[in-house]
Formats: sequence, C-alpha cells, structure tokens
Amino acid sequence: MIVALEGFLDAGNASGLASGDLLENSSSRVVASFEVDEFYDYRARRPPMTFFEDHYTDYDAPRLVVRLLHDDANTPFLLLSGPEPDSRWEGFAEAVRQVIEHFDVRLVVSLGSVPMAVPHTRPVQLTNHATAKRLLISTNVWAGEIRIPSSAQSLLEVRLGEWGHDATGFVAHIPHYVAQFPYPEAAAAMLRQVAAVTGLSWDTSELEQAATERRAEIGSQVADSDEVRSVVEGLEQQYDAFHTGGPNLLDGTDALGDALRETGELPTGDELGAQFEQFLAGLDQTEEDTP
Repeated sequence: MIVALEGFLDAGNASGLASGDLLENSSSRVVASFEVDEFYDYRARRPPMTFFEDHYTDYDAPRLVVRLLHDDANTPFLLLSGPEPDSRWEGFAEAVRQVIEHFDVRLVVSLGSVPMAVPHTRPVQLTNHATAKRLLISTNVWAGEIRIPSSAQSLLEVRLGEWGHDATGFVAHIPHYVAQFPYPEAAAAMLRQVAAVTGLSWDTSELEQAATERRAEIGSQVADSDEVRSVVEGLEQQYDAFHTGGPNLLDGTDALGDALRETGELPTGDELGAQFEQFLAGLDQTEEDTP
C-alpha cells in the first residue's frame, strides 16, 4: 500500500503529483473510506466551493480513502490518499492497521517531501526510512539524530513497526525557494524508488516531461537575478560536496557558506528576501499563464 497524504509532508506537492499520476493512468475503485469529519479541521484548511451569480453550486468535500489500482503489469496495489488528519492520529493509525490486516498488505510505502537547501539544477535527493534496515534500498547522504516536527504519516510508520507490519518510505528534498510550487521531478523520483522497493512498474514519462518544463521555468527566473543565481551556485557546490566526499556541513565545515563567499559579496537578508519575492512572483505568473 502506498501512502501519500496532503499537508505537512508535501512540499512541492510531490506526493500529490505522484498519487495523481497513478490515479490518472490506472482505473481505480474505493475499497475503504475514513470518516473524514473525525480527523479534519475545516477552519484550518477550508475546502473550496463555487458561488455562481446568486447561489452556491458545488462543494469539494475532503476525502480520505484507500483505492485499489493496478500497475502497468496489472499487479494490484492500494493507494491511501487525501488530507493528513489534523487530529486523532492514534485513531487514524489504528484504522489504517485494520485496512492493512483486512487486505493482507505485505508492505506500506509512504511518500513525503520537505523543503531543503538544495539546488533545482541537481537530481532530487531522497531520504529512505523504514521500520527495519532490511527494507532500506538506498543510503542516505547524512547520518545522525535530529528532532523534527511529527506528522500523522510518520507516526503511522512508527506504529506499524510496533505492530509487526513492514513499512518504508521516501522523503524528497525540494529546493526551498520553489517549495510552494508543484515540483514534478520529485514525484517521478519517488515513484521510481517505490517501483524499486515493491517490484511495481509504471510509466513516469509525463511527470518527467513536466519536470523538464518546470526546470526551464525556474532557470529562466534565476537567470534574471544575480543574487538568486549566486545562492543557487552556492547550493550547487554544497550539493556536489556531499557526492564527491569534499568538505560539507556534516563534518563541521560550512561548505555552503564558503561556496557563497567565493561568489563575491553576500547580499543582505532583506535583499535576498526582495529578490526571492520577485523570483516567486515570476513563477506564479508563469503558473497562471500555463493552460
């Protein structure tokens, strides 16, 4: 079963794009539905509705459901998608457990994404996590212990491990300066890893084409700002240091700071903020102009 929830762990809408691509390219039917009123905070995330001239015409009610789909080889799998629960996380985890045991699910794979100080010009990095080391298929670029804000999705994995169910997942690192915009490259990268760990197969060419177009849009905006370009160049050097064994933040050397300093005098925080506002406004305009 693939778990892709909207909300906290969905920078760049990566898991949303991934689940949307799976749904678009496979027939599906709902096999389990959660009582969303038990988990959803309507005032924090107000669902959209339409007002036409003098009356309300429709309401997009949030849905948290499990669907049965098939991959390109007609292998069945389940997809849990919808908004991340705002409350009753333990109850949610127990409900998912019932679904897993009812359908005899052998492996749960979760998708997530977070904003990180990484450049859009390099391949997407993924953090692989699991309830047991035998389930890991890749080595993360750093090792250590950090305290992070929790999520319903991460708590679900903890509980599944305690209940004896195998669970793994991938968290994509999204360039922080575009984290509020769709980032299809991360969606494609996560689906490739899900295929590797599960044996499922699907075509990600549509996501990859969208990723190429998105990179071109971002590159065009970056080229218009010397300040933003210098920051991206610094992030590129930091990224490359991780993958070449050179100095990096993890061994106590501020490689990003060194890289930025090598590009010349650093802009102030206010200058960077103003430049990024212009940068994001340009992307937003591009998004609006795209059919």
